Amino acid sequence: MQFDTKCAKPFAMMQAPDWNDYQTFLAIAREGQLMRAAKRLGVNATTIGRRLRRLEAQLGQTLFEQTREGQLLTEAGEALLASVEAMAKAASTIPSQDPEGPIGTLRISVSEGFGTWFLAYRLPQFNELYPRITVDLVASTSYLNLSRREADVAVFLSRPRAGLLVARKLAPYDLRLYASNAYLERHGTPTSLPALAHHKLVGYIPDLLSAPELRYHQEVYRESRATLRSSSINAQFAMILGGGGIGVLPSFIGDLMPELARVVFDVRLQRNFWLVMHKDTQQLQKVKAFQSWMHDVLVSGGGRQLAGVPEE
Repeated sequence: MQFDTKCAKPFAMMQAPDWNDYQTFLAIAREGQLMRAAKRLGVNATTIGRRLRRLEAQLGQTLFEQTREGQLLTEAGEALLASVEAMAKAASTIPSQDPEGPIGTLRISVSEGFGTWFLAYRLPQFNELYPRITVDLVASTSYLNLSRREADVAVFLSRPRAGLLVARKLAPYDLRLYASNAYLERHGTPTSLPALAHHKLVGYIPDLLSAPELRYHQEVYRESRATLRSSSINAQFAMILGGGGIGVLPSFIGDLMPELARVVFDVRLQRNFWLVMHKDTQQLQKVKAFQSWMHDVLVSGGGRQLAGVPEE
């Protein structure tokens, strides 16, 4: 494989660099900083710098310019990047022949509610099946960047429309109105949407919504305004549980708590979870193992819980 001879020497004319050096170059190009690349690869910054200098010496080219923000690709670096990304893509399609099963670190980026209330307590099952995979669960109000390989797989609230990403619909999930039993005893139980105007409401902070799919309060509260608000669904849950008012929760959260009750039963919103990964990593054995396991979880009852369907 060769790249533009105007920018760097053909591979045949130089001593072949170590593949680790190419992986280091790729990590720096994607992360934009030596420290972030070192963290991504699990090595120290000194090692990253040594590998980069060795690669530049062997190629006879400067691949990055040092800027205040970090490392910026030179023309030669841009030319090399296309070749190295193609090499990485080819390498990712090679199936693992390890008889002991997949190994490595699997980083999963998920929404806060799904990660905390649905996935986290099931992950020990995955760990039992694949003990050589270290799982990093990043459950947050924002997602890691799959295009920059900050995570191996993610569960999004919508299908991504840009980037070299592969997505498939994971499962639908239900959203309902909930209040604590203690709140309903004090303030009564509303039976219609107009009745919510006479109750305290809990919801998101409108200008801090992390996804348009969370803008469902306009569908439910109409002219009413939430007086207890948070960017965190876990915080909203705690506010509702503490008697702060009525709020929208995913059924897989609200139905777990006997202290909470559904109200206004004709209100039922539905959204979808999407399983997303990068095209270059979807064939990795650890990623395929997670996909297969998630399918089994949903088929064995997890899908019914997400959809708010009572167990039979």
